[in-house]
Amino acid sequence: MTHSAPAGGTTPQPGTAHPDADSARVVAVVVTYNREDLLRECLDALEDQQRRPDAVVVIDNASSDASGAVADAHPIGADVVHLRRNVGGAGGFAAGMARALVRHGADWVWLMDDDTIPRPGALAALLAALGASPVRLSVLSSRAVWTDGRDHPMNTQRARLDASAAEKQDAARAGGMPIRTASYVSALLNGQDVRRLGLPYADYFIWSDDFEHTGRLLRHGRGLQVPASVVEHRTKVFSNAQASPGARFYYDVRNRLWALLRSTSFAPWERLVYGGRTAFGWGGQLLRHRGTLAGVGARGLMAALRRGPRPSPVVLAADGDVAADVRAIDRAAGR
Repeated sequence: MTHSAPAGGTTPQPGTAHPDADSARVVAVVVTYNREDLLRECLDALEDQQRRPDAVVVIDNASSDASGAVADAHPIGADVVHLRRNVGGAGGFAAGMARALVRHGADWVWLMDDDTIPRPGALAALLAALGASPVRLSVLSSRAVWTDGRDHPMNTQRARLDASAAEKQDAARAGGMPIRTASYVSALLNGQDVRRLGLPYADYFIWSDDFEHTGRLLRHGRGLQVPASVVEHRTKVFSNAQASPGARFYYDVRNRLWALLRSTSFAPWERLVYGGRTAFGWGGQLLRHRGTLAGVGARGLMAALRRGPRPSPVVLAADGDVAADVRAIDRAAGR
């Protein structure tokens, strides 16, 4: 069944009904690029879920290996979208979310990269927390661990800074922690809210697309990290994304500035807090890498000041059907 966006663009308030946890239609979205072995493990893990997703969408980001063929042949029967060009994680997730909502009638969209391996109870735990929550939720996220079981530093989540005592109690009743943003390494998004507030910006390419988008969903919504829902984030090394960014530092700088300066995802005081943390982190990186990142960062700074992200249908124009789905969601959201 297809669900229309709530009328009037009003913000749902705590206590407003959301799709029931037991009957909700959950569509998993996996974005893949040149990691055929990990993709196979990810899809195997989705097939082995105690509570399986109702449908699976795989966005093949123009892989040059056999990732697309692996997705096509996997017995889970995914809806596989083969993009003509690599539009990064941001473009892949925008495309996948739109497809899940437009073509699969998703109530909830469960997002992950191809190196995310959910443990068998991961989705069931997210839905159990949803069902136990006394308030309406917009985003739920899993605990992400590395292959040895340690919490992954790339996906560390902090408690929401302005959470009231009542909000903390509500989160505890559902078995979780109130959050302000979430990583797309296993995030469950309320389809009603994505229809109302729009998709992530494809132009981010990599990094901070999830920060901006979940920040948008959670500025006036409630989010929950659910420790009982565990996924393995099988990166090659145990480190955060900024440990050795190289040329990708350009996206770190440009996109974080886009999110903080060119979006309405964060209140003014949050921009100051997040901006201060970000600047401190960048300073440490520049010192560790002896200034080799300075030129890359300067290009990111200039790009952020020159313009904001382009409309996602423009970025995805090489794939007409994909762009049309994205346009339909963002237009309904008034974006």
